[in-house]
Amino acid sequence: MDIRNIAIIAHVDHGKTTLVDALLEQGGAYTEHEEVQELAMDSDDQERERGITIYAKNTAIHYKDCKINIVDTPGHADFGSEVERILRMVDCVLLLVDAQEGPMPQTKFVLKKSLELGLKPIVVINKIDKPAQRAMNVIDMVFDLFATLGASNEQLDFPHVFAIAREGIAQETLEEKGKDLTPLFDLIMKHVPIAKSDTEAPLRMQPSSLAYDDYVGRMGIGRIYEGTMKVGQQVSVLKPDGSERNGKITKIFIAEGLNKKEVSEASAGEIVTVAGIDDIYVGETVAAKQVTEPLPAISIDPPTISMSFLVNNSPFAGKEGSQLTTRQIRARLEREKETNVGLHVEAIEGTDSFRVSGRGELHLSVLIESMRREGFELQVSRPEVIFQEIDGVVCEPVEHVIIDVPEEFSGTIINLLSQRKGEMQDMKTEDDQCRIEFLVPTRGLLGFRGDFIIETKGEGILNHSFLKFEKEKGEIPGRSRGSMISMTPGETMAFSLWNLQDRGTLFVGAQTPVYEGMIIGESNKSEDMMVNPTKNKKLTNVRASGSDEAMTLVPVQEMSLEQALEYISDDELVEVTPKSIRLRKKLLTEVERKRANPK
Repeated sequence: MDIRNIAIIAHVDHGKTTLVDALLEQGGAYTEHEEVQELAMDSDDQERERGITIYAKNTAIHYKDCKINIVDTPGHADFGSEVERILRMVDCVLLLVDAQEGPMPQTKFVLKKSLELGLKPIVVINKIDKPAQRAMNVIDMVFDLFATLGASNEQLDFPHVFAIAREGIAQETLEEKGKDLTPLFDLIMKHVPIAKSDTEAPLRMQPSSLAYDDYVGRMGIGRIYEGTMKVGQQVSVLKPDGSERNGKITKIFIAEGLNKKEVSEASAGEIVTVAGIDDIYVGETVAAKQVTEPLPAISIDPPTISMSFLVNNSPFAGKEGSQLTTRQIRARLEREKETNVGLHVEAIEGTDSFRVSGRGELHLSVLIESMRREGFELQVSRPEVIFQEIDGVVCEPVEHVIIDVPEEFSGTIINLLSQRKGEMQDMKTEDDQCRIEFLVPTRGLLGFRGDFIIETKGEGILNHSFLKFEKEKGEIPGRSRGSMISMTPGETMAFSLWNLQDRGTLFVGAQTPVYEGMIIGESNKSEDMMVNPTKNKKLTNVRASGSDEAMTLVPVQEMSLEQALEYISDDELVEVTPKSIRLRKKLLTEVERKRANPK
């Protein structure tokens, strides 16, 4: 049976996982008694809640005596390292582009990687049922993007199809009415090359990602490039530096629809999940004993953001979680490294903390949220950008930013990003909607989203992805307002909060337990403000018509994990527990803070 391997790549929310749903349904992945699932590939709880794909996953369908292995990839820039590695496993990519939005930052990033590997993409213009769709313009924009990224003549001559993934429809022209995805399946059969199946050569297979199973341990997911792999086979594991070690294949799984099927052997061209090599890692070559030449190494882009994970030592430590100690946090982070290749973890000597580095705030906040749900209590510091020295020059990560806002807010946004060392690249206005492109240092985007939502009154759309390292841009202004800090432990009272709400934005409501040094709100002034939120009204027998005002509390701004990480400054921490997210000062008492920063 012929095998064709494809990956689906696109910007976040352009419809990748929805298209995979339709391909699975029409490719016979479901038997008669099975219920057709929505967003079937987004199996993780956080993926379903956030509405994004976080982990790349592969599936397989059958069409006209051909097996099509499909890899669904993340669309968010923070998980871009997953996409880079996955592209090495496949022979073609389906590039999905929204018929209204057109190419976005992550479209550019994943397409660039595809073109560099010599892949010839099939372009799918999705969501053509949108009232504001401009599919033909978007095709021209995609062509311009191909040309800008240095595509060859063969790559520029890309096939394209129009689709409504939600309805499972594809059509060759905008005018015709599609019935199913047959035009897309036919394009795949015509333009995706059959996977090379050299079964005579000795075995060579390379893991592109990792998985973990409680029963069989660490597993490598990758493509067999040459030869045949069998259960029980003795193999050599070749590292890119030339060193090697021995291993044994104990289990082989291949994808069949949404399930993993255990097989006794698999041949070249197939994408497999392999168990038996406990210390297998991305980019290594699993080969037959006589092979000495490893496959080309897979490069993984370095992290751009880091933060400190600390043991929770607040007065409320141990009240909500069950995993509290340094040993438990270290074991969990080590386990995460087993499969999360873009993550770097190092212990900070002499402390109970760890330096954890990743590709972006979302990358790290997904890990923190997972730990929180598993019963962990920990504290995390403000995200910091990782600088690199390139040719003797200190460089920092710069991101490509695309902003869509109503025209009336464009001046404010340009001003905000200019203050954060952003450089405007392009600006277009159409139907009172402005699209502005910027290059902005990652440092300048930390904490920007909150200001952006306020300034655009929730009508702006912000997209950004890592582009390159550039010379350090100099000092960037941070948060302009101070914090309201509780000066006493206890429970917040409505009377106190009512008096405080005119002096800033509150993060906590009435009857909330607080401790000394806990941040309960943002002050209207630039310096921190010590407040007593536990003071209640003194009750007397005397009543007067003017003194007993009705206390109406403004709804509090409850902080999500991402908002909390964006808000805190260098001398503050986020306390994360299974039930609560609290903000606090690193030094809880005012005496300690004054001693540490004498003025």
